Amino acid sequence: EKMAFIIRHTCGIVCAPVTGEIARRLHLAPMVADSDAIHGTAFTISVDYRHGTTTGISADDRTATIRALANNNTGRADFVRPGHIFPLIAKDGGVLMRSGHTEAAIDLCRFAEIEPVAAICELVNDDGTVMRGPQIASFAKKHTLKRISVDDLIAYRQAREKLVTRVAEFKIETEIGEFMGYAYVTPFDKVHHYAFVYGKIGDGRNVPTRLHRANVVEDVFGGAQTIHTALGRFKKSGRGVLVYLRDGTSGVPTTAIAEETTPSELERSRQWKDIGLGAQILRDLRVSSIQLHATRSRTYVGLAGFGIEIESTEALEEASGHKLVIKETRQPRRVIDC
Repeated sequence: EKMAFIIRHTCGIVCAPVTGEIARRLHLAPMVADSDAIHGTAFTISVDYRHGTTTGISADDRTATIRALANNNTGRADFVRPGHIFPLIAKDGGVLMRSGHTEAAIDLCRFAEIEPVAAICELVNDDGTVMRGPQIASFAKKHTLKRISVDDLIAYRQAREKLVTRVAEFKIETEIGEFMGYAYVTPFDKVHHYAFVYGKIGDGRNVPTRLHRANVVEDVFGGAQTIHTALGRFKKSGRGVLVYLRDGTSGVPTTAIAEETTPSELERSRQWKDIGLGAQILRDLRVSSIQLHATRSRTYVGLAGFGIEIESTEALEEASGHKLVIKETRQPRRVIDC
């Protein structure tokens, strides 16, 4: 009955958020080797439950598949591929590491102390357009459904737990003067992420801030122009925070080296959902609002849930416009604008 309700009021593409552990146990391989999905959603190959399934498309069949995904006694051989349910692998750390619907669904399962497998689908209007805030509120009221936002989940968890640990403090001399450096780790890997504080943060409000995702090509071979520009802004302001997030680690996507930037990559860059790590570092530094220095306009999804406001956004010029040419064996040459 509940699955039929979901199918009737949504786009019909029913997804099943699962943990990485479940995906590994059931051998749920990524749908594509190199995903360029707009929101960075970790789709696996679609599946149907093998036993008793007819076409796989009915509400009963899809319910059986999701229940089987949540059954610890099932294995790889109990599912056929492809199918009509689309598993999504949630990031470790849930909404505190990625503010997405996938992670929110898994967090809700854990709060309810049930197996971390859920069913989610996009609500749509009668004309096929995706429902937005006021429409969702009206829909929930009409059908007597409880409604919660990702921001709400982040705030709830943020008040009760912490996934970043400060492990070192050190001073560092730079071109603009002395910074105080802080190193952080998460429970999911041993890689250090850093915060570099210039001057006095004071009450933590309206602090000039650069959230920088590591890019070895630009940062090492491209002269780190974006970082230098941000430091210059800090010098003028008399204070600032540079949060340096190591790419390819938990909570920080790998920086893509692509021949050209695709529309989906631009959209992913604009909507940065993997904000949790940087936000928790800022909270550890007692920063509550920031003057964001960024190379492009971005929406930091879920940032408000961490108790951090963006007071203003200051544009940083892209790194000086020169090009780096990378030569790779067995791969075509790729030109990267820095």
